[in-house]
Amino acid sequence: MITSHRTKLNCLNFCTRSDIQLSKISDGNPKESSPFINNTDNDRGTLYDGKNMALFEEEMDSNPMVSSLLSKLANYTNLTQGVREHEEADEEEGAKKQTQSPQMGTFIGVYLPCLQNILGVILFLRMTWIVGTAGILEAFIIVAMCCSCTMLTAISMSAIATNGVVPAGGSYYMISRSLGPEFGGAVGLCFYLGTTFAGAMYILGTIEILLTYIVPSAAIFKAEDKAYEAEAMLNNMRVYGTCCLTLMALVVFVGVKYVNKLALVFLACVVLSILAIYAGVIKTIFEPPVFPVCLLGNRTLKNHGFDKCAKTDIIDNVTVTTKLWSLFCDSPELNSTCNEYFTLNNVTEIPGIPGLTSGVISAENMWSSYGPAGMLVEKAIDAMEASETTRDVNLPYVVNDIATFFTLLVGIYFPSVTGIMAGSNRSGDLRDAQRSIPIGTILAIATTTIIYLSCVVLFGACIDGVVLRDKFGDSVRGNLVIGTLSWPSPWVIVIGSFFSCCGAGLQSLTGAPRLLQAIARDGIVPFLEVRFHTSSQFPLVFSGWFKCRLKIPVCRVFGHGKANGEPTWALLLTAGICETGILIASLDAVAPILSMFFLMCYLFVNLACALQTLLRTPNWRPRFKYYHWALSFLGMSLCLALMFISSWYYALVAMLIAGCIYKYIEYRGAEKEWGDGIRGISLNAARYALIRLEEAPPHTKNWRPQLLVLLNLDSELRVKHPRLLSFTTQLKAGKGLTIVGSVLEGTYLTKDSETAMATERTKGFCHVVVSSNLRDGISHLIQSAGLGGMKHNSVLMAWPGSWKQSNDPLSWKNFIETVRETTAAHQALLVAKNVDSFPHQERLGEGTIDVWWIVHDGGMLMLLPFLLRQHKVWRKCKMRIFTVAQMDDNSIQMKKDLQMFLYHLRLDAEVEVVEMHDSDISAFTYEKTLVMEQRSQMLKQMQLSRTEREREAQLIHDKNTASHAALNDKADATPDRVHMTWTKEKLFTERNRNREPNTNMVHTLNQSNVRRMHTAVKLNEVVVNKSQGAQLVLLNMPGPPKNRGGDENYMEFLEVLLEGLNRVLLVRGGGREVITIYS
Repeated sequence: MITSHRTKLNCLNFCTRSDIQLSKISDGNPKESSPFINNTDNDRGTLYDGKNMALFEEEMDSNPMVSSLLSKLANYTNLTQGVREHEEADEEEGAKKQTQSPQMGTFIGVYLPCLQNILGVILFLRMTWIVGTAGILEAFIIVAMCCSCTMLTAISMSAIATNGVVPAGGSYYMISRSLGPEFGGAVGLCFYLGTTFAGAMYILGTIEILLTYIVPSAAIFKAEDKAYEAEAMLNNMRVYGTCCLTLMALVVFVGVKYVNKLALVFLACVVLSILAIYAGVIKTIFEPPVFPVCLLGNRTLKNHGFDKCAKTDIIDNVTVTTKLWSLFCDSPELNSTCNEYFTLNNVTEIPGIPGLTSGVISAENMWSSYGPAGMLVEKAIDAMEASETTRDVNLPYVVNDIATFFTLLVGIYFPSVTGIMAGSNRSGDLRDAQRSIPIGTILAIATTTIIYLSCVVLFGACIDGVVLRDKFGDSVRGNLVIGTLSWPSPWVIVIGSFFSCCGAGLQSLTGAPRLLQAIARDGIVPFLEVRFHTSSQFPLVFSGWFKCRLKIPVCRVFGHGKANGEPTWALLLTAGICETGILIASLDAVAPILSMFFLMCYLFVNLACALQTLLRTPNWRPRFKYYHWALSFLGMSLCLALMFISSWYYALVAMLIAGCIYKYIEYRGAEKEWGDGIRGISLNAARYALIRLEEAPPHTKNWRPQLLVLLNLDSELRVKHPRLLSFTTQLKAGKGLTIVGSVLEGTYLTKDSETAMATERTKGFCHVVVSSNLRDGISHLIQSAGLGGMKHNSVLMAWPGSWKQSNDPLSWKNFIETVRETTAAHQALLVAKNVDSFPHQERLGEGTIDVWWIVHDGGMLMLLPFLLRQHKVWRKCKMRIFTVAQMDDNSIQMKKDLQMFLYHLRLDAEVEVVEMHDSDISAFTYEKTLVMEQRSQMLKQMQLSRTEREREAQLIHDKNTASHAALNDKADATPDRVHMTWTKEKLFTERNRNREPNTNMVHTLNQSNVRRMHTAVKLNEVVVNKSQGAQLVLLNMPGPPKNRGGDENYMEFLEVLLEGLNRVLLVRGGGREVITIYS
């Protein structure tokens, strides 16, 4: 028995713990912890027992005391689990961890990481080639532009980073919290792609150093013909690059701690390599290194297949040919046939490293030397030209492997200045992030800028131009060109650059998955979220009667990984994308791709800073003060210019990718409110537009229906007529304002003020008013809804169909008062009858929208069908306009005039003029009027109880039906089928004869009511005859009587007018023209 109970308790505890753990991520959107107001869920059990602050004890549930607030702020962190926590989880799982306060300063925490990330593969492998190809002047411009771009970005980044805590994600976090989730997600994913392709670039650099300078014999693919050497090299890069990527991914998967432990080694390699370069430059002043370059005429030769730079040699007083002779001649004999250019020109040998004082800087290296692929690398000296050059491609000349031009070099060089975000990504490990990030980042950029600019000048001053343009060092016996300048040995640079590239690749494979993890945990990109299937549950049964269910996650796991938080799935995705870069196999082709993504990221960092500065948001209080919006805009413009300078088509592709991600997040992403700058722009633009709209009343050409939709809610706060919202959406072809309003009866403190429009896909604003009665609430809505020029000009409501059956006269009295108030407010009124039968989203087939234009209302009846036909539901319906001609009207001329009017209005519609001649008032009209007045008088005078009132109303209805049937029978019996006309005397005689015995009222018919009823009956007959099959009937709505005593009669008139029609929209104009014939 005890065991059974223990089993039950253990399962209960297990389920509780599982639910608690899963609830943290069950929605895919983990909440950011905050010590501020309304975050008391964790402290619910703690009650306030003090007496000193008893006056404020009611506020303790929502507002914390200052003492507890400060205590929470001291321990507050919003950082995701970092690398240090992952290491601790790997080293001692389950052991109690001790929290250490961050101790890293500016130098170790920001300066050195930025230095390590900025200095890298491009400096060692491509810098000399860029200087030689572009010349010192243009190379200086390239470096200055790129470094200026990153410096301006660093200033903007420093302002953003010192405006609060920057958690994991670095630039993504800064952009998303400044520009919103759409921009943040788009740029964050682009930055992730850039970091991933950077990993591919570093791996390709590693393999290039390995196969070109360290172990050339390790190549798997070897070309027999020189024309296929480049293709063989690319295949070698693909094979070795894939193997290297796999190895690095395994290292990162096993544990980031190994990468961190090797970080200092990689940094030391970078620093030693830089020092070796400067030491070598100084040494060239006294003793230049010996790296001879062999020239044939003015053409540079690859120094691989021969040992002596000469055509012939004298051995034992005998002239013999050298290996170089065999490369250009068909036999080693002196009388053999040789290449024409070889025959015409002599072979000379020049120093590859003339030294700092040689003057080569002004003689040859100052100007650019661009050319197509296959162009020979030539020195600026005189030479004899050969007439035949077809065999030159197969000879051992140094040639351009790719076409070179200024914009290409910009794209290749820019990755060498990236890495400025390394310090901001480590903000959680810094002792004083607000101080360290700006100082460390800006100093690192300044240092690297000085290094790059000095290298441009020193390389151009120390190395000969033909060697600088020799990308792979073929003219100096396959040595790394920058290595030939270093001291004490070229291997210092080779080994240092190899390990530097390895370290940078590992850092990219470490940082990119964490960036993707940070984006996934924010929950703004749906396909990266982690969701849980509530239906996919596995029961755990204990003792046959107690069940425990666990929730199993689906496969969207990019936000999570191993038990210690390592992003395993994100690492796999990163490795897969990185492999695509490696399959490109060319460092020169991959570099411009990642340049685009980094430049886009930097562009939005500058934009974020500029927007926050210009908007002057109250929360924009960065500790870094040396920024200005003009600098941010300059940096943004420079980033955009560099994108299109580097590669306009890559720039367009990157923008297209970012735009697609933006629209995807906007359409499918989670709703987030981060107080971003885009929302601030919207608020400022809205304020400016509202002020402009108030300057003058809108012109008729700009008029569009701005609707206040009055919705009725049932007792459960559900919408009674949801199709009213569908009709609103269909009317919104004019892109006007929509305010959905509703009134809840009660007090403001006790009622819930929420409603939903999403199910009907209605875009607009919701305005719920809580009032003591419905009449006042509707009045408040009509008067106060909207703001400035964005106030409603039309009111849309449903016809109170059950007003006769209602026991409460307020149901129709409120309707009539609403009609009066809209008229007084000069607002249009639209009343939809049988609104529940209106179409939802289904498209109507062939049909008509009939407009009955009785009185001129400013053109509302003309404009509304046009707007409806812009929507897909009503698009196939044709428009018909009917107007009524009186006795003295010329119906033919009326039709012509109406057709011309519609032509000028640019409206396509059929026109028909209906003649309604003056006729005697029918018996049916008198009967309807009599019944209406009798019912109204009885309800007023007798004050019947609820049950009696229902019985009396039914009795009057039955009598009315019987009288109507009898009159119809008599009318059918007449040969000419005309209505029987009554005199007043006949009417009173008939009424007195049929009067009930208990009725002793003396009633005289109101002639005004008789005339109104006559109009309603006759017009209803005509409308039903012409438009009973129409999809929608639009009709002028008559105004209510000035005397409030006839309100109930007004409802009867409208009921008779609409009898027999399905979908009707009563329209009452607002007293102004809404449509014009002028352009």
